[in-house]
Amino acid sequence: MRRSAAALAAGCLSLSLAWAEVPDAGQDPAQATVAAAADEASDAAPAPSAAAPTPLATAEPVAGPASASTASTAGATERPAAPVMGRLPHDPFERFNRSMYAFNDRLDRALVRPVAQAYQASVPELMRQGVSNFFGNIGDAWSAVNKLLQGKVVQSAQMTLRVATNTVFGLAGVLDPATEFGLERQSEDFGQTLGFWGVPPGPYLVLPVFGSSTLRDAAALPLDKSATSAGALVNDSGATIGLTGLNLVNTRAELLGASRLLGDVALDPYAFLRDAYLARRRNLVWDGDPPEDPTDAAR
Repeated sequence: MRRSAAALAAGCLSLSLAWAEVPDAGQDPAQATVAAAADEASDAAPAPSAAAPTPLATAEPVAGPASASTASTAGATERPAAPVMGRLPHDPFERFNRSMYAFNDRLDRALVRPVAQAYQASVPELMRQGVSNFFGNIGDAWSAVNKLLQGKVVQSAQMTLRVATNTVFGLAGVLDPATEFGLERQSEDFGQTLGFWGVPPGPYLVLPVFGSSTLRDAAALPLDKSATSAGALVNDSGATIGLTGLNLVNTRAELLGASRLLGDVALDPYAFLRDAYLARRRNLVWDGDPPEDPTDAAR
């Protein structure tokens, strides 16, 4: 049940420190997905039925040791097996991943979160939205390239038109008139492109600073970051570092509400984020329509 709830949380949340792209919306998407996951978890819990007899009430009394053995076996099969660390097929590096998750969490609590809170308190929301739009416009250009690499020519053209519109009429992307014109953001990255062409995700992996990933996404990360870096726009190393830091702090500030919800929803935040990230990435690779049978989806 917990994995089902996590699968519905579109893991924008999976990036506590990852430089994730936040879609343009009125509501914090990470906060909305965690709230939806909590509601789904409560809705998915089966209500107790008075009409449903218990196994003890329906079992016919049978004398002798055989019945005791049968009852013991039946009771044993009803208990779910406890998870064993490092044995999950998609998380063979769980011990390492949990230690890296703890490191990222300590770094976030000690440095990144306080800076993001101060940034949110001191910078007006309109300016923060402009920062998000600016870096989102850079990401949109890379999305257009990945759409083309996947053979989605029409969608690539739409994203190219979106970038051109926001760059020309939106003050280099600070404003987002393209959304008002019906050109919605359709984010893609190179990890999704590899998945589109059948490269399997591989094991789940928690990276320092960047957070949740898989072996495939980690291999694609250097290209993704270099293509969407502010260094692609400016040649000055100081300006590049400053813009990169601004992007990180702004992204973290947008996820402050999601962090608070995570503590309320998840008994095991690591497992919650892991399952949410894997479900979200699989959904993105399949363009929102993954096959029901996981054996049919190598990617």
